[in-house]
Amino acid sequence: MAEGLCRSLKGNEYSAYSAGIETHGLNPYAVKVMKEIGIDISEHYSKTLEDLQDVNFDIVLTVCDHANETCPIFSGNTDKRHHNFPDPPRLAKQYTDEHDILDVYRVVRDQIKNYIVNL
Repeated sequence: MAEGLCRSLKGNEYSAYSAGIETHGLNPYAVKVMKEIGIDISEHYSKTLEDLQDVNFDIVLTVCDHANETCPIFSGNTDKRHHNFPDPPRLAKQYTDEHDILDVYRVVRDQIKNYIVNL
């Protein structure tokens, strides 16, 4: 969601890439709630930092505490910033109704959106 939001909201300022310590696949609920606000992430896929080893990052944003704690050191003048967002799959585990699950994803999507708007 963060990559899609950054590309949509700040694409003229930043080239956004999303990667993690491990891959988890593309979450269909994330795709649905992003589509609700006109952002199509259906072609995105889960990547690791190894997949982006040829990219020189100016800024690295970590969006969960686990990523912040295990994020590698970047060479050069990479500005590393951290903001912990709730993990939608973990929060949504308690629900079985799709409407409730999507509400969880909407809340996190909107939190990420507000963060990116204020970068």
